[in-house]
Amino acid sequence: MAEQFQGVIKLDVRDSKADWTPYELKRAPKGAPNILVVLYDDTGQAAWSPFGGRINMPTLQRLADNGLLYSQWHTTALCSPTRSTFLTGRNHHVNRSACITEASNGFPGAAGRLPAECATIGQVLQENGYSTFWLGKNHNVPEEDIAGGGSRSEWPLAKGFDRFYGFLGGETNNWYPDLVEDNHFIDQPYGPEKGYHLSEDLADQALKMLRDQQASNPSKPWYMWFCPGANHAPHHSPKAYADKYKGKFDDGYEAYREWALPRMIEKGILPKGTKLTPLNPMPEDVQNSVPGDAVRPWNTLNADEKKLFARMAEVYAGFSEYTDAQVGRIVEYLERSGQLDNTIIFYCSDNGASGEGSPNGSVNENKFFNGYPDELAENLKYLKTLGGPDTYNHYPTGWAVAFSTPYQMFKRYSQYCGGTCCPLVIHWPKGIQAKGEIRDQYHHCTDIVPTILDVTGLEMPETYRGVEQYPLNGVSMRYSFDQANAPTQKKRQYYAMLGTRGIWENGWKASAMHAPLSGVGHFDKDQWELYHVDEDRAEADNVAAQHPEKLAALVDAWFEEAEKNFVLPLDDRNATELLTIERPQAEVPRTRYVYFPGTAPIPEGVAVNIRGRSYKVIADVDLTDKAAGVIFAHGSRFGGHSLFIKDRKLCYVYNFLGIKPEQKFVSPELPSGKHSLGVEFVRESAGENHESVGKARLYVDGQVVAEGPMRAQVGKFTLSGDGLCVGYDSGDNVSQEYKNPARFTGGTILGVGIDISKESYVDMDKEAAAALARD
Repeated sequence: MAEQFQGVIKLDVRDSKADWTPYELKRAPKGAPNILVVLYDDTGQAAWSPFGGRINMPTLQRLADNGLLYSQWHTTALCSPTRSTFLTGRNHHVNRSACITEASNGFPGAAGRLPAECATIGQVLQENGYSTFWLGKNHNVPEEDIAGGGSRSEWPLAKGFDRFYGFLGGETNNWYPDLVEDNHFIDQPYGPEKGYHLSEDLADQALKMLRDQQASNPSKPWYMWFCPGANHAPHHSPKAYADKYKGKFDDGYEAYREWALPRMIEKGILPKGTKLTPLNPMPEDVQNSVPGDAVRPWNTLNADEKKLFARMAEVYAGFSEYTDAQVGRIVEYLERSGQLDNTIIFYCSDNGASGEGSPNGSVNENKFFNGYPDELAENLKYLKTLGGPDTYNHYPTGWAVAFSTPYQMFKRYSQYCGGTCCPLVIHWPKGIQAKGEIRDQYHHCTDIVPTILDVTGLEMPETYRGVEQYPLNGVSMRYSFDQANAPTQKKRQYYAMLGTRGIWENGWKASAMHAPLSGVGHFDKDQWELYHVDEDRAEADNVAAQHPEKLAALVDAWFEEAEKNFVLPLDDRNATELLTIERPQAEVPRTRYVYFPGTAPIPEGVAVNIRGRSYKVIADVDLTDKAAGVIFAHGSRFGGHSLFIKDRKLCYVYNFLGIKPEQKFVSPELPSGKHSLGVEFVRESAGENHESVGKARLYVDGQVVAEGPMRAQVGKFTLSGDGLCVGYDSGDNVSQEYKNPARFTGGTILGVGIDISKESYVDMDKEAAAALARD
């Protein structure tokens, strides 16, 4: 800096001349636009009305009517990987994001942490005079870092964002979200009984950030990444919005596909002659490896199933439109404040519609991640409350195929457009003259960052913080803004996700037949298919036999891209295997944990892991005759366990995947005074669906006071779910025997010990008491 100083330095400051130039912050290029990126989750191209779907999206329609709709814009087929490309403009394996962060692995393309060679768009814009904001979903922080004392190196504020308000992880309960503000966890501002919904809260916070920025620094442009929980499960919708769609999906998903295709052709999203692919396109031997991805034809359903499945689609549609209305509040503010004209808006989704609801749909999507089947009788109990706080619902696979019309399959299937071809609208009145037009150029989510850099007049630095940067894999889409027939500037794009793979090059697509999460491996035996996408947008006609040389060249190209982008090894293991990979932890592994009251919830990724094993929970307490409330809780009504006092009795509830009735164990009345209270679960075997089966014993002062059979989950309580709490139950309560937060009163909790070793309960009881006494 001293060498750049152009002033004059003398002994006396009065004889010296200051020069601020070396110390001035950079300003954004003159006239640089504001940037708003709205990134939905789990939405196929045929879902939304501007693209020919049945879900009404007034805000998106307004932007589409005054902007551009892209008909061949693609993603990676999964959440975290796509979002990583929005951060850096590099391919997802280059970002070390082969899969969701919860399934990271110790390979160069899968480690789950952005390399120093991949600076983010937030960092580039922030250092060039932009205000930067991130709201909603962040699925790019390693699970072990989602903790009060965890590393903040991958959190938004370390990646170039001035402010963050949202949740870390793949999903959250929209009625009871796990919220983070900037670098710390917070409680939600109010509950659903007072009208809370995450989508509205995110819009409220977005408007506050924008107003604060305009009040203090109106000359600075801003970048906002708005990532609602919609349309990822759980599908949570205010009832009034879901009810808007009553009866609109009663005709079923095959009928929806047949209705949507001609509308998409009429709107110009698809060319004339586009065919409809089969409902269940995968060969039987491949489909059998992932039976949860099959679709049950509508005419094979009974009346109750049709009623339930139709309502699940209504709730999903209501969720989507309600969230669009919240985005509309932001757009209306921009218009009122005179900012809309020079704000470029990207409105899109991160992958195709989700098939994680199984062929039968689910009232608790966490069953999918535990490998546990849904039961119709159980789901029907929630027909009238679907979408509300009582459910963690997800529609069946049939709707995933319908909302991905006309393509094959859905989210996770990166070899087909059903997983990758998603809606995208770009709106920028000052920079785009065309209005309401379609753009057919082939593009990918890696192209968003280069487009932003292009329209702002900035470049990705060759070196950032002393580290030479990987080149951008994407290309700017700006050339297409006012050239409807301009040739596609994208030349090649590989795909790889959960064992599936494909490659597009100059209008041709090669796809390897492989089911994700199948656990079958044998990738060398995959059958490759070939599609001439320029003539067959739906990928309906496999022309591999007619063009063997073209197919061979594309397969070679895929391996070339795999080598350049750190794609190998391929991994198709099932969800339970992927989510339970042993990963490096900041803390030394231990078998005994001690927790104390007065702390924030401990996120599941760093809390004691009781999944698939025996465990013991012991609490040292001092009770009065008015003692009541939660001693220990972990999880929610959709999966979790809780030790609490009610009516002077010690109670333990293990809520197995939200299936009623709750597994409950109750003691006789407790006398006042000091006690050691606890529960022990002894795992004896695996159940039909690999759940733990065994016996639970409730203890008071070392004596068994209740016991009986119990089953426990082997997978997570939820993907991002309510953390471990002492003295209260955060978010959604584990048991319906109390209402959150059910704070413990009428006594003192000295601490709670949890043991996952094989030692006896009594020995652990004594050791825990000694440990608590020391602390």
